[in-house]
Amino acid sequence: MKNEKLIVSILDFGAIGAERGLITICEGEQDIPFIPKRVFYIYKSAKGVIRGCHANRITDFVLINVSGKSKVKIMDGRGNEIVYSLNRPNTGIYIPHMVWKEMYDFTDDSVLLCLASEHYNPDEYIRDYNAFLSEVENEEACWGGGKQKKDNLD
Repeated sequence: MKNEKLIVSILDFGAIGAERGLITICEGEQDIPFIPKRVFYIYKSAKGVIRGCHANRITDFVLINVSGKSKVKIMDGRGNEIVYSLNRPNTGIYIPHMVWKEMYDFTDDSVLLCLASEHYNPDEYIRDYNAFLSEVENEEACWGGGKQKKDNLD
């Protein structure tokens, strides 16, 4: 479950088409590093609402704002933090497991598509940031800087 560093990737899916409109294609294990087992989307989030606010022990995600705009703050629990602005329907971000995520600053027309590598299991969610930091610290002690156990990037 250990992530040795913050490995969040920007994914560009491209777009095909012209005068009849555009299509964007996203295929599991080709355009994203897993086959999605769960798909959901977030929409009609009021101003000031922060979604997510959790890390997952097992599940990896790809987030795509298919309409409108939103921001995603990613924290690895080791002091690294980055904010992504999702504003194009053919671009997403890959978020590995054991990374804290917060989605916010949704526009009124925002639809944030979420692709998950695993089926929903509430037991693998870490919903308290301090508990997340403790798990990251315990992982560091247990793994001692060793090789990552689960690597979905190959």
